[in-house]
This record gives sequence, C-alpha cells and structure tokens, in this order.
Amino acid sequence: MEGLTYSQAGVDRIGREEAKKALRGLEATYSLSRYGQIIATPFNVLYPIGNGKYHVKTCDGVGTKVLLAQLAGKHDTIGTDGIAMVANDCIRCGATPIALTDVVDVRKSEEKLLSELQKGLVGGATLAGCPLVGGETADLPEVLSALYHINCDCVGEVEADEIVSGREITAGDMVLGLRSSGVHSNGISLVRRVLFREWGGKFDAFAKLDGFEEELVYEVLKPTKIYVKPVLKAMQEHHVLGAVHITGDAYLKFRRLGHGFVFDNFKPHPIFDLIQRTGNVAGEEMFKTFNMGYGFALVVGKKEADDVIDLLEREREEAEVIGKVGESKEIVVNHGGKKMVLG
Repeated sequence: MEGLTYSQAGVDRIGREEAKKALRGLEATYSLSRYGQIIATPFNVLYPIGNGKYHVKTCDGVGTKVLLAQLAGKHDTIGTDGIAMVANDCIRCGATPIALTDVVDVRKSEEKLLSELQKGLVGGATLAGCPLVGGETADLPEVLSALYHINCDCVGEVEADEIVSGREITAGDMVLGLRSSGVHSNGISLVRRVLFREWGGKFDAFAKLDGFEEELVYEVLKPTKIYVKPVLKAMQEHHVLGAVHITGDAYLKFRRLGHGFVFDNFKPHPIFDLIQRTGNVAGEEMFKTFNMGYGFALVVGKKEADDVIDLLEREREEAEVIGKVGESKEIVVNHGGKKMVLG
C-alpha cells in the first residue's frame, strides 16, 4: 500500500470544494430575515430573533462511522457522535445549544436497534446539556446500503455582544488545543481502507494490538468528545477570539479564520500513528484529514493562554498550546522533525 490518500479512499477533498461552490447562493435568502441583519462568522451564520439575541442552526451526520458500528454490532454510542458534531459546531460562535433534533434513516425499524441508537442520542444530549426535542425515523430500504444513517440538528442562542466572530485575531495570538477522544467522526473512509480487512485494510476488526486498551474496531468507535460545557465556560470568563471544531479537512479549517497558523506541539493518539504507518499516509495528508489528538481549538491572546488552560483543566478538560497565529497566510505544521505546509 503506497501513500494512501483520502481521495483514494473515496473522498475527493478538492472536487468536493469545487462542487460546493454551487451552494453559495444561499446569501440571496438573507434578506428574508424578519428581525434584522444576518451575521456571518467564519463557521456559523447567525440570524436575529429580536431583543439583541441571535440563533444559529447547525446540522451534520456521522458519515461512514455507522459502517463500523454495524461491523462491531455496537450501536449504543453512535448517536453521541451525531449530537457531538452539531453541538460542537454550534458553540464555535459562542452560542449555547438550546434544542436538538435527529433524523434516523433505517433499512427497517426494529425496537432493539432503535433503543440502542436512542441511548447514544440521549447520552450525547446530556453531555451537551441540551434537550433533544424531536426527530424523525424513516424506513428507507431502497435508499440505504448501510443498516442506518443518523443526522442531527442543533439550535443555539447567543447575545449580540457575546458572538465570537474571529475578527479580533492578530499575529502572535495562541491556539489552545483541547484533546480528542480519538479519531472522532472524520476521515473514517480512510481509516476503514487502511485498517480493516473488510475494506481492504490490514487488520481483523477485533484484533487486539499492542498499545491499545480495546479491540481495534472499538478504539475507532470511541464517540466524538462533546466540548460544550468547558468551551462555553471559557468563553464566559475569558476573551476568546476564535474557535474551531477540528473535523473534516482538519487543520485546513483554520484558513476560515482569515490568517495563517503555525502548529508545533502535537501529541497524536496511538491510533493516528497506526493509521499513518499502516497506510504509508503522508504527514500532510494526516493533518488535512484527522484531528491528530485535538478535537477543538480556541484562539486567545498570549497573555490569557495560561489562564484559559487553567480554567479548562478545572473543568476536567485537557488542553495545551498547540500553535499560534502566524505572520503569513500559510497553515504550517512542524511535527516529527518535518515542516509541512498545508495551504
């Protein structure tokens, strides 16, 4: 297996971005806002609801991670991934999640399966501190090749003067990385292709490898961490300049903040080293695809960095400085004795 890429695993990052240009006409609808001007932040669009308050709505799914749940016969945490993806997206602009919904498309509704899926959804909502107020379950046997698929939605609320806009970020500001639980829910197509024999990879799904606590499939199935409570606490008590949920496109996402960044303090989980070694995946590809040990990041002023880290640690959230805002527009990663320019 030579230098496997995300594109070879079935996800063409460049082609996807080109195709998504067709979705940029949504701004034409912003004039329909009933209560005033819509505000666009680097990652969220906020719409006013009156009295100086704004709402944000996020939606996402868990992608092909459902195939691993199906392979393992374990469905009680995959709903947590769905909640995590949208709740973590919601807080990037400083909004507090106030309502969640879900859509479960399934080949056939069965009580045992839906009960297991519900455990993960409820567990995720509990971790996010947000009620799960409704949803939809649809039987779609002719549409689905997987056993099921989950999408979730989250509505959040923020006061106008508490919006985290990213506009105050300047060169020299620090990037704080909050530790991930593992792979989370991104890059799974590449993970499957590299690691699991069912998709042409090297290992049996239930292989117990040195350096890992659980069988391989369970290591990858660890649910996405939910950062709502510690991040909002940090935003309430300190001046957070920007926030990034490190998901699809990984460290390329920082381009959305309009600055270059230099990252130089990474401690990837063993699962990432296994993926890179087994698939001979280039370092640049790893940092464009995976969270590499940090699932969420906060940009803060240099003088506030230590205080924010202390607060996060009091909230039982492991965090550390992983980089800073650079002088150029490049995204640079220094890791393993190599300088990598991502874009």
